[in-house]
This record gives sequence, structure tokens and C-alpha cells, in this order.
Amino acid sequence: MAMSGGVDSSTAAKLLTDAGNECIGCTMKLFSNDDAGLERSRTCCSLEDAEDAAGVCRRLGMRHYVFNFSDVFRKRVMEPFAADYCSGCTPNPCIACNRFLKFGRLLERAEVLGCSHVATGHYARIERRGGRFLLKKALDASKDQSYVLYAMDQRQLAHTLFPLGELTKTQVRRIAAQAGFVNAEKPDSQDICFAPDGDYAAAIGRITGRQAQPGDFIGTDGRLLGRHRGIVHYTVGQHRGLGLSLPEKRFVCRICPEDNTVVLGPEAALYRRTVLVPAFHWIGGEVPAQPLHGQARLRYRQPEQPVLAQPLGGQAVLLYFDRPQRAVTPGQAAVLYDGDTVLGGVIGREQPPE
Repeated sequence: MAMSGGVDSSTAAKLLTDAGNECIGCTMKLFSNDDAGLERSRTCCSLEDAEDAAGVCRRLGMRHYVFNFSDVFRKRVMEPFAADYCSGCTPNPCIACNRFLKFGRLLERAEVLGCSHVATGHYARIERRGGRFLLKKALDASKDQSYVLYAMDQRQLAHTLFPLGELTKTQVRRIAAQAGFVNAEKPDSQDICFAPDGDYAAAIGRITGRQAQPGDFIGTDGRLLGRHRGIVHYTVGQHRGLGLSLPEKRFVCRICPEDNTVVLGPEAALYRRTVLVPAFHWIGGEVPAQPLHGQARLRYRQPEQPVLAQPLGGQAVLLYFDRPQRAVTPGQAAVLYDGDTVLGGVIGREQPPE
């Protein structure tokens, strides 16, 4: 049982133990104070969370371990996060953490311990249909986390449990309170764990050891509009915080690391209907023989949008949306759904011109 110290994983553990399962609580140590920009004298937040998780395990009669995965977390999550921002992308590190840590390294550790499954507090569901496993959205749409789980494969789904998939957050907190858990009212984490203050540029500086270099803002017509603070401070679609005084509102349309420029234009320049994804991951393991109609999200909290997915050979897929989409952003994941079933997804890095 992946135990973060929060109410979700704690409640998931209670549900599994109440059902008669033998559970082992496992907390992953992923980063240090220095990684998160915290003072050395301050107790690291991850240690406090581990103590909360250990307390829940004691109450449930579970063993509890802390696994130090900080090296793989830095290599697989933090360093790619920084590299993506420096290359003009806007990544979601939770996707990489799920892929390489929770359902990668932790699943390997579970097998060593003789466990049949890894369980987490994610709000999602797994359904077995015939010989295949389906990843499905949580019943509580407001808490659904299927978007960040699209990289799971058949082996991982076969050995994973999501006990909270049919519950609401209110129900989860009620169960935790009735169980006497100290974290029953603990607030949800909102920021990236290694950037707790929300300052991504500072986090990238800590990871790379380099400071962002200023460069030019240019218009879509090539005209010089001013100076920027470094491309890691910006994302496609942004218009606040540019530090410019211009007669018309301008938005970030493109980030160009090759010449350290940020291209600004009118909001109309942000919209496109087609998105080319070069290496799509199909959860079922097979590429569809024909185009299929579905729904897609291009960012975590975006409402799903009607789309036609056209396989192009190999793993490439062209997504053709019914309506133009605003601020298609390299580095964000394009995730494809068929109703409440996740078909797969990809990190979006390449978009053809209209």
C-alpha cells in the first residue's frame, strides 16, 4: 500500500484491511530539503508525512516501511522536468512519478516482498473485461485522476488496486474520521512536491545549477517587443506576468529554446484543431486498425473534447478536434477516452501548423 501520509492513501489502506487483505504500508522518500528549497534546519515535509503514514499503519496493524527512491526520482522525474522546461515544454511531473515510481519501482519492490498488488489512493477504477484490463475514470468526476495514469500497461493494471474509485472525497474523509486517523482533515497537496512554493523557475535552477538567461520577446511578425526573464518563466497561453506595456493584449504563442526567444501574438493565434502525437501509448496494447471517435484532454483539468483519432502507422496518431483547442502546449499529455474508459495517451511535443 503506497502511503503518502495523506487521507486518501490512509483510507484506501483501511478499506483493504477491513476486507481481509494483508497490507504492508510503504512510503517513498523522493527528495531532500535542498531539493525542495527548504532550510536544512527545518523538518522535511516528507518526513512528517512518513510519520503520519506510520501512525495509520500502527492503528491498522500493518507493517510500515520507508523506501529511499530519491535517486530514481531525481533521474526520472526532477531532471526530465527541468530539461523539458528548458526546451520550451510544460511537463506534468505527476505522470512521470506514477509511471516510474508508483507503478514502476514500487511494483518491483512489492514483488520482492511477496505482495500480489500495489494499491494507491488514486481516484480511478480498474475493470477486467475478458483477458484485458481497462483503466476507467473515477465515479466522482471532480476527483478523477485517470488523466495522470494513462501510461499504465496491462501488467501494471493486473497488479494494481484503486480502492477509492467509487467514493467521493467527502466519503473518504468521513471514513478516516470514524477510524480516528490524525490526517482525516489534512488538506490535499496542491503544488509539485519538489517546488512547494510554486516557484518552478527556482526549482529548475536548483536541479540544473543554472539560472535562466534573459532573451527577446518577439511578435508573430518577427518584431522585437521587449525582453523576457528566461523561457522557464513562461508557458503557451500565458498573458499575465510578461512585464510588458503593449497597446494590445498579447499571449505566449511559442517558446523557442534554439534562439532563447518567446513569441507573442493575439489570442486567436493560440487555437488549432489538429495535434500530432508521435508515440501514442495504447493501454490495451494494440493499435486500432481504423480511426475512432472519442474524447480527449490536453491538460489535467480540461473538460473532455470530442476528437477523431487517426492512427498513422507505428505509434503515431493525429488528433483532429471537432472544435479548435486553445493553447495546445508541448509537454502536456494528450489523453484519449472512450466514455469513461482511458484508451491511452502521450506527452504532446509536436503540433503541425494549421
